[in-house]
Amino acid sequence: MKHPLETLVSAAGILLLAFLSCLLLPAPALTLSLANRLMETFHLVDLNQLYTIIFCIWFLLLGTLEYLVIRFIWKRWFSIERV
Repeated sequence: MKHPLETLVSAAGILLLAFLSCLLLPAPALTLSLANRLMETFHLVDLNQLYTIIFCIWFLLLGTLEYLVIRFIWKRWFSIERV
């Protein structure tokens, strides 16, 4: 049986790893022409909005990936399964 707070712990773990990614991993850099095209496509006011969206998506994706990798490693090699 799963623990009732497992989904909450999963989300908290993803956010924590996303914050760690902010400190450790570089964010993607866009060229000026690509940034202008994305601003026109998504109807953004300035470049700050675009980079805020990009950074949020980038770090949440990295946090999710790190969480899944750590969870896989934990369940595969360190977890004690009682059958």
